[in-house]
Amino acid sequence: MSGMYYLGISLFLAATVISIVLIAVHIGFRAPRRVEQGNPEDFGLAYEEVWIRVAKGRRLFAWWLPVADTAPSLLVLHGWGGNAELMLPLAVFLHRAGINILLLDARNHGRSDCAGHSSLPRFAEDAGAGVDWIKNRRREGTAQIGLLGHSVGAAAVLFEASRRTDISAVISISAFAHPAWMMHRYLDRFRIPGLLQCWILRYVEWVIGHRYEEIAPMNTACRVRCPVLLVHGSADETVPVTDAWAIRNHCRGHKPELILVDGGRHDSVESVEQHGDRLVAFLKRARFIQEMSG
Repeated sequence: MSGMYYLGISLFLAATVISIVLIAVHIGFRAPRRVEQGNPEDFGLAYEEVWIRVAKGRRLFAWWLPVADTAPSLLVLHGWGGNAELMLPLAVFLHRAGINILLLDARNHGRSDCAGHSSLPRFAEDAGAGVDWIKNRRREGTAQIGLLGHSVGAAAVLFEASRRTDISAVISISAFAHPAWMMHRYLDRFRIPGLLQCWILRYVEWVIGHRYEEIAPMNTACRVRCPVLLVHGSADETVPVTDAWAIRNHCRGHKPELILVDGGRHDSVESVEQHGDRLVAFLKRARFIQEMSG
């Protein structure tokens, strides 16, 4: 009888621990919401507020910064806990180079609708919805469409571009090489044992509905058919610069280009902005902005 009692207590404690871990995982990976305080008008730019439909009737908030119907269009996607406003300085530079810009808030971010958990695949779905919105809006079928993302947004645009044939250029800023590497770095901060970390990683794969190998930037970047540019800060402590090299070197055939921003940190979008001319040069080499030159 005592044996059954202790077995019951053990099972109860195990179930309690598992429940606590699951709750902690969901809370720990919940993206903080930061709502925009300014808008493109602060930079002297005309813009439109648009709402884009995604799965289950949810809506994405976005700013559309038009140049011309026949100009190329670039979708810009923020990182975890970010919003469209944080990407605005970089987007403005590219807009002034003659590119239509769609600044998007992913689900659970900025002013977009809530939708359960956030994840790399969901960021990618939102990017895809933005691309479809651009295609439905523009009048000239020959205009180019490109993707630019930061952090998890960078990983997401690589994943989305790897699944499409209508993307002409991709700029990935501060992307991690592999979700599992990023997860281990995060969990190591809390001194979580390796075996429990492995269990958490498998659980997260189940929640997001994708295997890490399928969505890892070091794999998806190699499947992208158009030119890819990786941009990474040398002082990035969240995603070490070695991740950028891992992405580039993993692609044996069509290797992405790589720009290293000296002293740049993970969230230093302003550091990348200082290299805006190099981004434009890449887009010219990719023939993304060829049409506007004439």
